[in-house]
Amino acid sequence: MPLSSLFRMFLLAAIWGGSFIFLRVAVPVLGAVPVTAVRVVLASAGLYLLLLAMRVPRDYRDRLPAILLLGVMNSGVPFLLFASAATVLPAGYSAILNATVPLMGVIIGGLAFNERFTASKIAGVLIGFGGVVVLAGAGPVEPTLAVSAGVLACLLATLCYGTASFLTRRWITERGGLDNRLVALGSQAGAMLTLLPVAAVYAATQPIAWQATDAKVGASLLALGLLCTSVAYILYFRLLADIGPLRSLTVTFLIPVFGVFWGWLWLGEPAGWAHLAGGSLIAVALWLVLRPSPAPPQTVVPVGGVEPRPDVR
Repeated sequence: MPLSSLFRMFLLAAIWGGSFIFLRVAVPVLGAVPVTAVRVVLASAGLYLLLLAMRVPRDYRDRLPAILLLGVMNSGVPFLLFASAATVLPAGYSAILNATVPLMGVIIGGLAFNERFTASKIAGVLIGFGGVVVLAGAGPVEPTLAVSAGVLACLLATLCYGTASFLTRRWITERGGLDNRLVALGSQAGAMLTLLPVAAVYAATQPIAWQATDAKVGASLLALGLLCTSVAYILYFRLLADIGPLRSLTVTFLIPVFGVFWGWLWLGEPAGWAHLAGGSLIAVALWLVLRPSPAPPQTVVPVGGVEPRPDVR
């Protein structure tokens, strides 16, 4: 892997791992709905300006409705679920649980999109969820009902991500494809259009503590929208172009490391053996799920024999 791509991969993992820190700072003050709404508004604006600066033609052809709908599944709902989990879960927990996205992809792909279950993938899913159980049951946070609900919210968010990846393939890739940067902008716009009415209802029913938004909370909101979403998407799509989708998924292994480290460094969250044990099990599961399938066996030509030729008609 080129050194520049390796640097982008670690930078992206550090940014996405940091998103869980920013949620832990902003959500307890403002609430999950306002934070998520502000995040997608800032992300949409940031991506629009970035694509404008990069002179990316905004030709969505006939795919804009599908992309807006994808934004609900790929950004709006999971962003809100992770924000809700941030009220009870340490950042390191959420970062580790976020790594179950490929495992959810195996499940949803096999059940709904005719993907083939293999022994390796099934083992990966079982081991991965074993890691989730270890983390939730033996971690430094007492496994209360609220904590269990937070874990479930994270798993539902990763299920959304896994489903969205298959819908993107069906609705975008198999219909001729589209510039991934346009997909990113359109999906954030779709999430914004969905979440703004929700945020308006939320604001009408209960007050939002905007007056409590100090510099730390404000910086976390800006970082969530502009750094962890706008800039991160551009980095990710550059990585996809440079090293391909399979190798780019290696970033999934790195995000929990940074999430736990940032939580320990900036928020004083404890990092114990349960993080290591649960995270290691999930890492093994990811390796089983993401490793390339073995190549088909090559035809062996007997010594002194003639290599078979294709039947040309």
